Amino acid sequence: MTLPAAAPGERVLAACRAMDQAGGPLPLEDLASLTGWSTRQLGRRFAEVLGTTPRAYGEALRTQRLRPALREGRAGGGTVLDAAFAAGYGSVRAFYEQGAARLGMTPSQYAAGGSGERLLWSAGPVDVGGVEVRRVLVVASLAGVVAVRIGDDDDALLAEVAAELPLADLDHEPEVLTDVVAAVAALARGAGDAPEGAAALPLDVRGTAFQAAVWAALRRIPAGQTRSYAEVAAELGRPTAVRAVARACATNPAALVTPCHRVVRSDGGLGGFRWGLEVKRALLAAEQQR
Repeated sequence: MTLPAAAPGERVLAACRAMDQAGGPLPLEDLASLTGWSTRQLGRRFAEVLGTTPRAYGEALRTQRLRPALREGRAGGGTVLDAAFAAGYGSVRAFYEQGAARLGMTPSQYAAGGSGERLLWSAGPVDVGGVEVRRVLVVASLAGVVAVRIGDDDDALLAEVAAELPLADLDHEPEVLTDVVAAVAALARGAGDAPEGAAALPLDVRGTAFQAAVWAALRRIPAGQTRSYAEVAAELGRPTAVRAVARACATNPAALVTPCHRVVRSDGGLGGFRWGLEVKRALLAAEQQR
């Protein structure tokens, strides 16, 4: 079955659903046959719609299954390899090569609660939208930015980030992250897509496949512009998933770098914002002025 007459977003969605049902990646040839594209067209369209590749999307799905399998295995006395095969990895080699890379640590370390993963953090003052000075905390792995938090107390912000992986090693490395914190601070001032802004910051965010698709869509919204939750849902080929898009925005782990503040209600209202509507209003105003 192919979908030659469908819009690009619908074809990409069909490929995603096929991988959702399979629980992981599928051969490019199979996805190309389903969508009616060549494998090259498939890769290009995936990048345009979701900001990723079909393979990466499928691997994210498999990792999504791996995380709870490892946690459940730890609680029920199962082995790491039991979790690997339950998540759909066909070989031990693929599991350790691909699973470890996507977990950000070895599977055994993740099953133990993140023991041994090294995360770096630093914090500094930010002039949010040119209105008020607050604190911004950045947490990064060796692969990219894991989290960005806005608030008034560094310890409280760090505790939020540490909750998911309580056994990870959180090292204060202000010198290593100087440029990263500066780039995030520039975004807070409304610098938008400046060369030292969001485009220069690699991300290592951890979420479901749908959340990743939403966050990728947010990064495509130009500075100074907004989209409604409904428009983001429609762009993803899921027009009825407005509430799910709103939840993904609310759980965005990397504030400013992934600009969830650029999403508003269809009636023009600001909607919600984890760090306060006054901050959201200030960010939008600063970006529009620039």
